[in-house]
Amino acid sequence: MSDGPRWFEQAPPEPRIRPRSKQLTTANLWLNCPGCKAIIYKDELAANLQICPKCGHHGRIDALTRLNAIIDPDSARFEDTHLKPQDPLEFVDSRAYASRLLTSSKKTGRLDAYIAASATIDGRPVQIGTFNFAFMGGSMGSVVGEAITRQFERACALRQPAIVISASGGARMQEGVLSLMQMAKTCAALAKLRDEAKMPYISILTHPTTGGVAASFSMLGDLIFAEPNALIGFAGPRVIEQTIGEQLPEGFQTSEYLLEHGMVDRIVNRDELRTAIARSLSLLLDHS
Repeated sequence: MSDGPRWFEQAPPEPRIRPRSKQLTTANLWLNCPGCKAIIYKDELAANLQICPKCGHHGRIDALTRLNAIIDPDSARFEDTHLKPQDPLEFVDSRAYASRLLTSSKKTGRLDAYIAASATIDGRPVQIGTFNFAFMGGSMGSVVGEAITRQFERACALRQPAIVISASGGARMQEGVLSLMQMAKTCAALAKLRDEAKMPYISILTHPTTGGVAASFSMLGDLIFAEPNALIGFAGPRVIEQTIGEQLPEGFQTSEYLLEHGMVDRIVNRDELRTAIARSLSLLLDHS
């Protein structure tokens, strides 16, 4: 008989720790629509551009998905991607502005809150751009204003239509008057597009479009389209109520309210925007 230890006398082997697979839960697969409270499959919502198939509520969508839903596939050439914001005021509130910029850049993979591109829609060349709300609430600082100004200037030089998709909390307070001057700067470039190139500008207002963005180029479109139930206005309803000491009308500053009062031309569902823009450009350019 062997002198070695019997198998039942040996120490048991160390247990192998298996990595836990990611558990699928209802939180991963489903969500409640904020509009109608219906339970919706997340993949179905994503395939429908974050529009609830039950009630039509428009949820938040990332900037590139929004842009790609409008332009022709693989037609985008991104412009001015090297522009990077600075911190001339060395601004600090609860955090340093430089820290906020770094955090937003890491989060989004972008240098600032505006994405500009030369692209086509139904084969027609356009200069188009969209705000990226995930970058500091889509706020407009010097770089955003410069990117929009350059977009209008390219459209003027190339004699192409310009399209801006707004989703912004307004001018970026961390840059002070430097951000506020972007309102005049962008509007001056837009005036040149109209006066010299005679090209149309289509403004698309999404939730939210507020502050200095709402008070400048976003409300100056030859055509102004808005998504359903978007918040559009200079100051928020709460600020206005506190300032004037009165309760505001029901639905104040929504797309529907602005349409009723003649401040937007049409409310267009997100999944119908591409068709609406293409038809509008055909009418504005082919029949002018």
